[in-house]
Amino acid sequence: QDFKDLRALCLSQGLLFEDATFPAHISSIGPTLLPQEKLWQIQWKRPTELQRNPYLIMDGVSRFDIMQGEIGDCWMLAALGSLTLRKQFLENVLPKDQGFQDDYAGIFHFRFWQYGEWVDVVIDDRLPFLNGRYLSVHPRTSNEFWPSLLEKAYAKLRGSYQNLNGGYLSDALVDLTGGVQVQFSLKDPPPDLEEILKAADKSRCLMGCSTSGQSGRNIELRNGIVQGHAYTVTGAVKIPYKNGWKHIIRIWNPWGHGEWKGPWSDDSPQWDRVEPKYREALLRNKDDGEFWMSCENFQEQFSWLYICNNTP
Repeated sequence: QDFKDLRALCLSQGLLFEDATFPAHISSIGPTLLPQEKLWQIQWKRPTELQRNPYLIMDGVSRFDIMQGEIGDCWMLAALGSLTLRKQFLENVLPKDQGFQDDYAGIFHFRFWQYGEWVDVVIDDRLPFLNGRYLSVHPRTSNEFWPSLLEKAYAKLRGSYQNLNGGYLSDALVDLTGGVQVQFSLKDPPPDLEEILKAADKSRCLMGCSTSGQSGRNIELRNGIVQGHAYTVTGAVKIPYKNGWKHIIRIWNPWGHGEWKGPWSDDSPQWDRVEPKYREALLRNKDDGEFWMSCENFQEQFSWLYICNNTP
C-alpha cells in the first residue's frame, strides 16, 4: 500500500481511509485474545471521534506518553520506550509527513525493519475499545495518539493484536532499529556488567531487561517488581555516595506506573546521602513507572539484559 497515493485518493474523494487489509473487525484482534462475548463488544473509534483536537505528537515523543493497555505487549513497549530516548532511530519508525492537522484522511504509516529492509506499514486510525476503555496502549495525554497508532501498525505487521500478546524484547529492539542486539543472562552476568551498562548508555544504545516468571500473569511482588515482565533500561550512572562510588541503573515500566520499592527507589533514604546537584539531576519523584536501583539489586531482580545498536 502506498501511503501518499492512498491519502491523496481519500482527500480527493473527501473520505476517511478504511484499511481492508487490517479491518476494524475481530479478525484484526485475534480469536483468543479475549473471551468470545467480549470480542463481539469491541467498538472501533477514530481519535477524531474521541477528542476534539487530537494530535499525533505533542511536545515531542517521550516514554512517559506510553501506558500499556489490555494487551500483553510489554516486550514491544519496553523496546519502544527505549526508542523514544534515541531520536536518530525514532525518525525511521515514525515518519513526519502525517498528523491530524494537515491533510488528515484517517490514514497513517509507520516503518519497521523486517528481513534486512525497512517496511512501510499503512493503517487507518480506528482503534479498538472495550466498554469505553482502550484495548490498546492508551495515551497519558488524552489527545496524543502516536503510541496507539504505532502499536496498531505493529499489530498489523504481526497479523493481529493477539500476536503482540507475549513476545521477545530482543525481536522488538531489532524491528524498531534494524540494529544488532546482544543479551546477557543476569543469573550469570559478565564480571564487568556495571561498565557494560555505563558504556552502552554513553554510546546511546537501546536497552531493555526482563524478569523471570510467567508472562501474562502480571504478578507484582511486594517489592514492586512484576514477574514475567519486560522493562526499559533508561540510564546507568556512577555517583559519589558515602565515601565511595555507587553504580545505579534507571528502569521504566511500560505500564506507566508500578515501581520498585527497595533501595534507591523514589522515596528511599539512600537519596538523602547524595549531593543535591546529583539528586536534582537524577531523581524524578513521580508515579510514572520509572525508578532507580543498585546494580546488585538489578542482578537479583531481573533475569536478562538486552542491548541493541546500529553496530555490534
